[in-house]
Amino acid sequence: MTTEPTLIIQMQRMGDLIMTFPLIGWLRALEPQRPVWVVAERHFFEGVVALCPEATLFPAEAAHVLGKRQFHRVVNLSHRPEAAALASGIQAAQHLGPVTRPDGAARIEGYWHLYRASLVHNNRHNRFHWADLNALDLVPSTLLQNTSWPTAEPRRDTGRIGLFVGASEAAKRPAPAFWASLARQLVRRGLRPVFLGGNAERDTGREAAALAGLSGSDLCGRFSLIELAAFFQTLDLVVTPDTGPMHLAAWAGTPTLNLSLGPVNGWETAPAPPGHLVLRSTTSCRGCWQCTRGEHLCHARFDPPRIAALVRALCGGSESQSALPRLPGLHLSRTSRDDSGLFDLTPLHEYPLTSRDLVSTFWHHWFHSRPRRIDPAHATLAWQELVLHSPQLATAFASAVARLGSTFSRRLRTGGALEATFWESAPPMLRPLTGFLHLYLQNNDFSPEAWAIALDMLADLASHLRS
Repeated sequence: MTTEPTLIIQMQRMGDLIMTFPLIGWLRALEPQRPVWVVAERHFFEGVVALCPEATLFPAEAAHVLGKRQFHRVVNLSHRPEAAALASGIQAAQHLGPVTRPDGAARIEGYWHLYRASLVHNNRHNRFHWADLNALDLVPSTLLQNTSWPTAEPRRDTGRIGLFVGASEAAKRPAPAFWASLARQLVRRGLRPVFLGGNAERDTGREAAALAGLSGSDLCGRFSLIELAAFFQTLDLVVTPDTGPMHLAAWAGTPTLNLSLGPVNGWETAPAPPGHLVLRSTTSCRGCWQCTRGEHLCHARFDPPRIAALVRALCGGSESQSALPRLPGLHLSRTSRDDSGLFDLTPLHEYPLTSRDLVSTFWHHWFHSRPRRIDPAHATLAWQELVLHSPQLATAFASAVARLGSTFSRRLRTGGALEATFWESAPPMLRPLTGFLHLYLQNNDFSPEAWAIALDMLADLASHLRS
């Protein structure tokens, strides 16, 4: 008898597809006899298929034929309406992610898929990586903790540094003048930079190379994705904004320095494998969903001479905390995994502990403890740290939770929907909860049962605040 496959629908960009690789690997380890099929955009998967764990890939334009067979489960990782329609039209014992019900209503199946959807314009305190959120509804902690990740290979001592100059949005990438200045600074330090990018980056690469006086170093548009992955493996380091080829380089084992600037959150979309470096601004608005400042203040912190000094230190083998230069206004971390097997960013210098750090850590552990009733000790300890280091904030936090509990108790008696602005009317420190509960109640038509579960979550939260 043929084993019914798991179908993953990933119709987003290349970076999203590569961040799906861990889920594929985990499912293959969890159910070795069950095939994994993936629907993706052809022009993305054809370039990365050689690096993908064992799976059958289907181009999105041919996905309609999949409705003719039975699947064990369907996991929709795309937010596109056609992906939800596709997921809903496939027979399976389990659906996760966005679906469209027969009555046309949109729904999101799965605690962690709902959590991820609640992060839209509300990710200030999120510390879960996209690759982990793809999998947490299915993959047990024991498997996460024992994962073998692609390793960042030791430097090759060639002095060749890849500068990937593109990203999907202008706000996520430095200007050509930045890349030109960085390249000149690297040359002065005895390194050999090359400008990399696809066809969309040809003009940027040409301008940066001309400004740097390094016309022979412009390789933008020269490689297919398969060739680019191979070329990455000849480099000592790739310096890159948050973009699909960054994930390609990391998955291929090339050390990367991620310049995490613009409306991106390093906790969500930095390279998922351990051993890569992430450089973030220390501005209070960093990690935003969408820039509301209009000036991209975080960009100003990324100074080419200082970044070149960091690259030179890395290429010289200086990866110890004391040997790497400290860059005021920037925060340097290494990607890693915590004791639960989840993505982590390990600081490479001592940085002041902020209120945002304390609140984010608490929410991370509390949300993680909820669905499987995982040991709540981490959340309790995180709350105690918040009380210790920021007692006034802890008092305000507890008071806000108490007020929210009173509001929900009244709503449980009266019923009805919440105002559209409910979640964002809460203080920012409470919005991870109000955003999730608002979406959860919407997803369940504000039923009495949903209100009762929301109140239970609040009661559980309040119990931690009394610890």
